[in-house]
Amino acid sequence: MGKSSVYNASKQQYPPTFKLFFFFLPISLAITSFLLIFIYIYTTSKLSTDPQSSPFLEPATNYSLFDLIIPGSTDYETIQFSIDNTAEDLFFDLPRTSSYAKQNQWSLEDLFGFTGNTLNNTQIYHDTDVFLEDYKEMNKSFKIFVYPHKPDDPFANVLLPEDYNPEGPYTSELYFKKALFNSHFITKDPNEAHLFYMPFSILHLRHDPRIGPEKLRDFVKDYIFNISHKYPFWNRTGGADHFYTACHSISEIAMDKTVEAKENSIQLVCTLTYFVTGYFPHKDVSLPQIWVKKHDPETLVSSKRNRLAFFAGRVNSPVRAALFKHWVNDTEIFAHFGGLETNDGKEQLRSKFCLHVKGFEINTARVTDALHYGCVPVILANHHDLPFTDILNWKTFAVVVHYMDIPMLRKILQGISFEELSWLQSNVMKVRKHFEWNVPALDYDAFYMTMYELWLRKSSVRV
Repeated sequence: MGKSSVYNASKQQYPPTFKLFFFFLPISLAITSFLLIFIYIYTTSKLSTDPQSSPFLEPATNYSLFDLIIPGSTDYETIQFSIDNTAEDLFFDLPRTSSYAKQNQWSLEDLFGFTGNTLNNTQIYHDTDVFLEDYKEMNKSFKIFVYPHKPDDPFANVLLPEDYNPEGPYTSELYFKKALFNSHFITKDPNEAHLFYMPFSILHLRHDPRIGPEKLRDFVKDYIFNISHKYPFWNRTGGADHFYTACHSISEIAMDKTVEAKENSIQLVCTLTYFVTGYFPHKDVSLPQIWVKKHDPETLVSSKRNRLAFFAGRVNSPVRAALFKHWVNDTEIFAHFGGLETNDGKEQLRSKFCLHVKGFEINTARVTDALHYGCVPVILANHHDLPFTDILNWKTFAVVVHYMDIPMLRKILQGISFEELSWLQSNVMKVRKHFEWNVPALDYDAFYMTMYELWLRKSSVRV
């Protein structure tokens, strides 16, 4: 009986409607899902197909790179391209509609989220107490071993510091080397060193007729091969506790034949950006590009600054082309095509804001020039890993503007209240000392701040 009942149960027949229900259930669910996805895509696609329905976009203007250039100001050949003139840089929607703009004033609250008493409480350092305490420890115990080279070395001009004060926009690497060689951070005992310095100068290698850009990669490759076979220190960490300095953009190719160095070593460079392969911002250090001035300005009084903003430079990037297209004839923003006859800082001293606009490369000395002349920097260089960003809160002394906000630039800057501008200018005066090369080096100047950045990257485990 038991066997028969089990057999009969397995043979039980279900009605046809029951079978049809389970047959059509997955099909109906699939069709419903498809319809819902189609409706979602159709409705949300109106943001792009019907721009007037969105307050954030306007009808496509199909701007090409050359549409952004001022007619008659230059020809198409003048715009050069660099490794980081990428799609994000070349194509961005300009201009935005006026409906995008807020009806009320722009302020630091809009830009950075600072409100009310926050302005008074926000410090130029991320954490002042931690920085000052750690800075003292760095000054006391940090040690660097420099690979030794004799004065009669065939490449002494590349490997040893100068006995003069160099001039020009790319000399930060030379001032750093000179200060380091004369500092108390140097040790002749490699066993007590935290980091190892490879003292070749990328700038001098570039101009050396024996090397030049063509043989730069080979020189660096051979140099690392030599120190890794003569000394044991490179091989212990794969070069992770080694560093070199460079301020010219040619440093982007210097390590092409030594992938281990590019991936492991600390690159102390001026051209640091989040958008270029080969640089790792939390490993590498952004070196400030400083064109050393012989004299300080006689006065930095902010009350004499009667111009809203200032920029002078060539059109050698799509970003600068867009800037000139919108503001070349403006009465508030002085956008000067080409260089000035004299670079005495007169224009910066009479301007409230000084624009740093990405050119052929992301870095220029305009940021540090602005600080030198007491002018609030405006950063128009997307993905720029700004110098000393591990230490300084850039939001307290600079204004960062996205490329796409170039048409809104005057409104943004005019919307910063007098109180907020005074606060920014006051903080500019506080951070100026951090962006100066001195001979000899002075506490908290660019050399010591760079050393602190290296201190933050030293290995926590002695190999």
